[in-house]
Amino acid sequence: MKILAIDLGKCKSVACKYEVGTDKHKYETVETSVEKLRELLVRVSPDRVVIEICSQAGWVSDLVREMGIELQVANPNHEGWRWRNVKRKTDRIDALKLARLSAVNQIPPVYMPDKATRQWRSLILYRKSLVGRRSSVKNRIRSILDRQGLRILPSGKQGWTEKSMECVRVLAKPLEMIGEDELWRLELWEELGQLESLASAIERVEKQLDAIAGKDKRVKLLDAIPGVGPRLAEIVVAVIDEPSRFQRGKQVGSYVGLVPRQYQSGKMDRQGRISGQGHRELRAMLVEVSWIGLRFNPWMREVYERVRRGSKSRKKIAIVAVARRLLIRCWAMLRDGATWCPPETKKAAA
Repeated sequence: MKILAIDLGKCKSVACKYEVGTDKHKYETVETSVEKLRELLVRVSPDRVVIEICSQAGWVSDLVREMGIELQVANPNHEGWRWRNVKRKTDRIDALKLARLSAVNQIPPVYMPDKATRQWRSLILYRKSLVGRRSSVKNRIRSILDRQGLRILPSGKQGWTEKSMECVRVLAKPLEMIGEDELWRLELWEELGQLESLASAIERVEKQLDAIAGKDKRVKLLDAIPGVGPRLAEIVVAVIDEPSRFQRGKQVGSYVGLVPRQYQSGKMDRQGRISGQGHRELRAMLVEVSWIGLRFNPWMREVYERVRRGSKSRKKIAIVAVARRLLIRCWAMLRDGATWCPPETKKAAA
C-alpha cells in the first residue's frame, strides 16, 4: 500500500511518499496550490492521502475525493499526534509521522463535510465574529463617554435604542468640526461609523442565513423546540451534518466537548470539568440558549433543577447538563426526522 502524507503549509507543503510494510519513504516539496497538488497526485498515484486538519484541508479534500483516492484527515490536537518533549520537529518529520500513524490505523478520522456545508459553517461563524466586533465597538463607545464623565447611556440593551443613540450622535463630530481639546468627539464619530457599518453587515449576513435555513427542513425541525431559535438550530444542523455518523448520544456530547474529563488510576476514578474539545462556538451557544430556555421550556427547567439539587454551587454543572441533553435531543430528532415531543416532567405528571 502506498501512502502519501502531506504536511500542508500556506505557501509550500512537504509530501512523504511511504510504502507500508517496507517503511521506505521519500520526501518532496511542492507549492500549495490546486494545480501542483493535482500533478503530485497523478504522478504518485497513492492508495491513500493523509493530511492534517487546517485552513487548506477543505479544498485539498475536495481535490483528493474528486480523483477517487482514499482520504484520511488527522486532528493535530489528538493525543496520539501531540508532540511532547521533542528535541527536533520539522515538516518532514511531521509528514513521516502522519504516514506511519496512518499505516497502523492510529489516526482517528476527522469528518470533512462537503463544500456547501463548509461554507455554511463559515458564514455562521462569520456572523458570530461580526457580533463580537459590534460588542467591542459598543464597549469602546461607553469607555469614551466614561472618560468624559458623561453617563448618558442606560445599562443593557436600553443603551442602544434609537433614542439613546441620538444623544450620542449629537456629541460625535468629524475632524473638521472640532478643536484640539475635543479629540474624543472624533473617536466617538469614528466608532459610531463602525457600529453602523457592522450593524448593516450583520443584517446582510443574517438575511442570507435565514434564506438558507428557510430551505432546510432540518433547521425548521429544531427551530420548533421551545427556547431554541434559528441561530442555534442552524449551527447544530451544520455541525452535526450527518446524524448517522454518531452511534450514541454520548458520542454527540463528546464531539462538542460537553462530557466530563475522566481521571482513572487504580482504585481512583473521578470526573473533572468538561473536556472543552470539539466545536467551541456550538458549545457556547448551547449553554447560552440553555440559560434562556429555562424560562420557556419546562423540560429544560426540570432537568436544571434536578441536577442543581437546590445548591447554588451547582448552577454551572446543571446548565451544562441541560446543554448536553438538549444537543442529544436535537441529534435524535435529526436522526429520526421526528418533531419535538417533550418528555413528561415531574410537575406535569403530578
